[in-house]
Amino acid sequence: MIDEIVNETHNSLNLNKINDKLYLTNKEIEVLEKYDIEYHTSIEELLFKLDEILNESNGEYPDLEEVSRSISEFNYYHNTNK
Repeated sequence: MIDEIVNETHNSLNLNKINDKLYLTNKEIEVLEKYDIEYHTSIEELLFKLDEILNESNGEYPDLEEVSRSISEFNYYHNTNK
């Protein structure tokens, strides 16, 4: 039972390369697909789309907010020249 939970959690956190600048976990992909959001785009386009949805949602999508925050952090730490 515990092994199944650990394996499921581990699998949900595996990174998938979407393009050269974007990697998403299985969990993030599930959330994006749940809301029918195309994620095979540039990271900038994806973040823009997420911002549009979240600005109109009044906090209705906490899981989508988490994904947006995670992608923003990934973009900052991996794609921003420092």
